[in-house]
Amino acid sequence: MLKVCLNGSRTASEHAGLPVTPSQLARSARAAVEAGADAIHLHPRGSDGTESLLAVDVAAAVSAVRQACPGVPVGVSTGLWITARDVSARRELIGGWVVLRPAERPDFASVNLSEPSALELAGILHGTGIGIEAGVWTTRDAQLLLAAGIPGLVRVLVEIIGVRPDHAVAEADTILKELGDPGVPVLLHGEQEACWPVLRHALGLGLDTRIGLEDTLSGPDGDKVTGNHDLVRATLNLR
Repeated sequence: MLKVCLNGSRTASEHAGLPVTPSQLARSARAAVEAGADAIHLHPRGSDGTESLLAVDVAAAVSAVRQACPGVPVGVSTGLWITARDVSARRELIGGWVVLRPAERPDFASVNLSEPSALELAGILHGTGIGIEAGVWTTRDAQLLLAAGIPGLVRVLVEIIGVRPDHAVAEADTILKELGDPGVPVLLHGEQEACWPVLRHALGLGLDTRIGLEDTLSGPDGDKVTGNHDLVRATLNLR
């Protein structure tokens, strides 16, 4: 499975093709799916362009993308930085997603196990009918995942973040070894300079992976890309 990560925490000033508004997200998602993406991950934004966990903003982004890409799974972030690391605010906002209608509700949400109250958050999402993607950044996260038995777990994201590219593959293998077989699909990806080395490793291992402007602004040879669809095509050309 190849997931496209449309925007992440980036700002529009970083790349002309970065989608921010619901209509931009919808167009970018459709182009990426037409290029070969199987699933979509996005960070909803408020009217001021900043990341948002407000139900109304999640609804606007998810419903627009669903209309543009019918039948394609859509997921969102729950990163604690979105609420300036306010755990209570995040809990309240995501608890408010219970009002979302089916077309507005994401199929899954990523929960970073390194963040405080991650297991509590996973329970809230599960109770709302949203699947859990467990973000595993370290061997400690892997141990927590294996011990916790998270309900509603649909996928494990092994995410290589803030690691030098020459160390990234070894770091991925260390985490994967600790994780073993979690009983659900594993998606392996890296960010920034580690993106392409880790993506190639994921393809070599036969694991799910992801690509998009959240993870990198350049193709595998360092060339600039016009948008998420270019990155999807470049990934599929590596297979």
